[in-house]
Amino acid sequence: MPVPDHLLGDTSVTGPLGSLALSQVRPGSTVLALRAVKWHEGLGRLGVVLPFALVHDVGLLFATSRDHVEIGPRCEPASIARGMPDLVRLLDGYRRMLEELGQSEAARRAPELKMSDDLVIVLLSRLLGAVASRVNVPPAYRAAVPMDASLFERLEPQLPQLFSTARRGFEASALSALEVSRLFVLTMTDALDLDTLRLFGMLGAEGAGGALTQVDLLAALESPEANDIVNFSLEILPSVLETKTRPAAGTTAAHGYSGIGTRGSIDGLVLTELAWDDLELARRLLDNEVLYYAREQSRDEQKRVHYLLVDASASMRGDRQTFARGMAIATAKKLLLEGEDVAFRFFDARLYEIHRAHGDKLPTAHVLSFKGERGRNPARVFAELSTELDLHRHRDPRTPVVHLFTHAALYIPREMVQAVRRSAHIAAVFILPSGGKLDLDYLDLLDAHWVVDHATLSSGSARANAARSILDQTTASSGEEAGKGAAKGAEA
Repeated sequence: MPVPDHLLGDTSVTGPLGSLALSQVRPGSTVLALRAVKWHEGLGRLGVVLPFALVHDVGLLFATSRDHVEIGPRCEPASIARGMPDLVRLLDGYRRMLEELGQSEAARRAPELKMSDDLVIVLLSRLLGAVASRVNVPPAYRAAVPMDASLFERLEPQLPQLFSTARRGFEASALSALEVSRLFVLTMTDALDLDTLRLFGMLGAEGAGGALTQVDLLAALESPEANDIVNFSLEILPSVLETKTRPAAGTTAAHGYSGIGTRGSIDGLVLTELAWDDLELARRLLDNEVLYYAREQSRDEQKRVHYLLVDASASMRGDRQTFARGMAIATAKKLLLEGEDVAFRFFDARLYEIHRAHGDKLPTAHVLSFKGERGRNPARVFAELSTELDLHRHRDPRTPVVHLFTHAALYIPREMVQAVRRSAHIAAVFILPSGGKLDLDYLDLLDAHWVVDHATLSSGSARANAARSILDQTTASSGEEAGKGAAKGAEA
């Protein structure tokens, strides 16, 4: 028996599992069914309370390909309809609605979307939130299904018994609400922005975790401005995804040889150095003039961390916001692919909390959904940044590199920029307003900067070409040159 005897009296387990007697989707493996436990818990945290069977069925349609699921009853409806006269009719309508959902473009493209559990939870809350609000009967149990795949193995014969362990008014009310909301659910499915879902699949949507990440995802899916950023990001990301981690020169006996340097071990000594007489060789050793073959070294060993500062003030609305955030996302992805550590920070009149990339996943939802509402105060922002970078220097040996994406009228006191420059390298992308020009007295303190004018922003192809050009130069100047002045004053 999948559910052991000692759990049969626990309605927190038998209640949710017994609702699968109403399920109309058969997963190809128990691992897929186990994901539904996380979706059900996540929806509960968002206040969307639904029977486990509904979450299981709809979630599987959008999270997996049709090759791994089969639409059809898990249990004979007549065997569980005792005392519920409308159940057979409701289940028939439910099955037909699931078939329509399975034919939607989002369900057909499920494998390529690569949706995380957090993203599936948010998607289900968008589609089924209205259904949950119509359910007028509370559940007779508190769901707490263990994360144990064995509970779902060959469960069908036991489903009628599990279904009878609790009152099922909650499930019947949810099916009735779904019948009433059928057109709304199908319309919301057709309205899903698949480009946004694809971007999350490519870049991840990591954030603070749990419900906070889900709140950012909800905001991103509901934001009209986010769609413009997504489209621009998808336009320039293909060239970024071709990036490979490029080794740098070092002395560690790993990888291959990359060049010649004056530091190294005896096994890397250039053999022609042995042609010097003893006294000259000794002098060259003392003066560090002896040549060694330099070995390749991974970027992790170069000890850098990149902070992407994105202007979120009112001056960055519209096309400027789209370009700045799209560029920040693409820059971060390219740096990650090159083996660098990346973190995002927004600012307006203050510097907001840091959001770091985790592994190869970016906090994409946060970047798409963040809104600043605190005016504009560059002096305060850079004073805070200078203080934090100074503290960072004592805690973290890595060299900070600041990438600034902002309006051309970011007037920062020169001494503030000098204070930041003492602790970090700085590269900036300035976006000009219509008819504006760049006139800032601290440009000579920046390691690199680029200017994007209004005409470039107004043309789709010119905007994309400018972004790709800046991406290439940004990576070169902040990566290999690490702020030595490459691409200084370039215009896009």
